[in-house]
Amino acid sequence: MVTAARHGGPAPDAARIFPDGFLWGSATASYQIEGATAEDGRTPSIWDTYARTPGRVRNGDTGDIATDHYHRWREDVALMAELGLGAYRFSLAWPRVQPTGRGPAVQKGLDFYRRLVDELLAKGITPVATLYHWDLPQELEDAGGWPERVTAERFAEYAAIAADALGDRVKTWTTLNEPWCSAFLGYGSGVHAPGRTDPVAALRAAHHLNLGHGLAVQALRAALPSNAQCSVTLNFHEVRPLTGSDADTDAARRIDALANRVFTGPMLQGAYPEDLLKDTAALTDWSFVHEGDLEQIHQPLDFLGINYYTPTLVSEADGSGTHNADGHGRSTHSPWPGADLVAFHQPPGDTTAMGWAVDPSGLYDLLSRLSTAFPDLPLVITENGAAFDDYANPSGQVDDPDRIAYVRGHLAAVHQAIKDGADVRGYFLWSLLDNFEWGYGYSKRFGAVYVDYPTGTRIPKASARWYAQIARTGILPGA
Repeated sequence: MVTAARHGGPAPDAARIFPDGFLWGSATASYQIEGATAEDGRTPSIWDTYARTPGRVRNGDTGDIATDHYHRWREDVALMAELGLGAYRFSLAWPRVQPTGRGPAVQKGLDFYRRLVDELLAKGITPVATLYHWDLPQELEDAGGWPERVTAERFAEYAAIAADALGDRVKTWTTLNEPWCSAFLGYGSGVHAPGRTDPVAALRAAHHLNLGHGLAVQALRAALPSNAQCSVTLNFHEVRPLTGSDADTDAARRIDALANRVFTGPMLQGAYPEDLLKDTAALTDWSFVHEGDLEQIHQPLDFLGINYYTPTLVSEADGSGTHNADGHGRSTHSPWPGADLVAFHQPPGDTTAMGWAVDPSGLYDLLSRLSTAFPDLPLVITENGAAFDDYANPSGQVDDPDRIAYVRGHLAAVHQAIKDGADVRGYFLWSLLDNFEWGYGYSKRFGAVYVDYPTGTRIPKASARWYAQIARTGILPGA
């Protein structure tokens, strides 16, 4: 296993200075924080429907209130300013902007984002807008959802609406957040909304998410000023074979194709990987890829967003592992179509409250690999962070030394990757606030700011104060 130290990294107690202009921020997602799911014209998303279905989300939790950011956004922006954040990555809720997924926008929905962005700018915080963080309008799912081409076309129309409304204020845009989760957890394993379990639908969804991305980039470019930036955020799997055997190496290749190259191939290179097509040939002939689709998908980007939490360890299936060990939730259905003979294993080392291994070397390896594969494309860490069992002590403070250690290790890996030649331009801590953690409900806390859910009270954790100092100075202190 490769570690940063083996690449000539500085001593563990040495301070690390990041480049001038490096962007320091934090991130959230609309359904996880906004609440107000039936206010001002917003209609249900697939996550509203999914969360309200008994047995889908732990404890029956929903995002109906979440952290009530829709009403407490000024307080939350003030917190960002207090913490010295240079940027805030947020997502727009498609059903709040365009409730049925088609037709004109609801101005009250757009006004919420206009007010939010204006407040960010007034506080000197750069807004970074994500168009899609999984909350598809339910009416579009009822019409077939992401497995259908029309959803990609509707997404481009929504992108144009958002750009027309906010393009004078927002200069940095991301089309999709983690389309792998949307496709393979939403339509493959069913542990995410809309909860379908059809491997072919998952592959079709992956393609139409790719197509939606390409069409949206074109819509953004047509509506935005020439200096605006367009990107996509992918949750890269840093896939490692359990052993050096040919069989385990091939298992890693299969998962790399399904997890990573199914998106980077068409988005960044204009083609699906041949090995992916062969691996899934027993399921589909990929005839849903129409002539001209790849040209539409392959659009120039200004940077590539990277979400990383933990490495992925795989082997040839021999009964010692299962797809349920992949860290993406338990299901009797696999999110890995065409990879039935691949087993997943728990990586060694300490773990977070999610059960994910803490291994910064995976981030270093990922940045190095992407930098080599796409040398002319700047990289931004759009999500990195960890869930731990945080609580407010009797004095009202939240101490989270494990999170500080996690972020310190991963920032050291980012710094080393930059030192070794990777063009990394920024880092967004996930997440600004404790929030609705999808299928886990409110049982997992990723936030730098603690949220007391019954009252909505916000309490910056020790990690928030620690990260604030880094955001202000650009210096990672020694351990």
